Amino acid sequence: MRVLVVDDEELMAGAIAEGLRQEAFAVDVAHDGAEVLDRLAAGGYDVVVLGLPRVRGDEVCRRIVAAGTGVRVLMLSVFVSDADRVAGLRVGADDHLAKPFAFAELVARVRALGSVVAHSGAQGQPQLAETVNAPGHRLP
Repeated sequence: MRVLVVDDEELMAGAIAEGLRQEAFAVDVAHDGAEVLDRLAAGGYDVVVLGLPRVRGDEVCRRIVAAGTGVRVLMLSVFVSDADRVAGLRVGADDHLAKPFAFAELVARVRALGSVVAHSGAQGQPQLAETVNAPGHRLP
């Protein structure tokens, strides 16, 4: 599974990337929104771990979803209120994890998101995102 780790704090991005590599993920790192979008345009990622500050992170997430790549987004943030988590999900994130976090939980969440990607289209079944976004099936 290919993962793109995005964080404007280089030490944080590097630590997350190294830990995920030790868990047998193929990992690349980006430090800003423009770099994320360029890498995603090239394709091949299953999950983006997005740890940019809220306003920039929300905008990058919106653009990832709008691009229709099917890549799953796990947002990381220091915002811990329910409203902040919900706001991240509303802009299109598939999951949200508050910093600080247990690394084992991050790995489990990345694996879960990756398994959604890996199983999409199995036996002709549409990917969940395709079903939810189909005309007449959009969730509020």
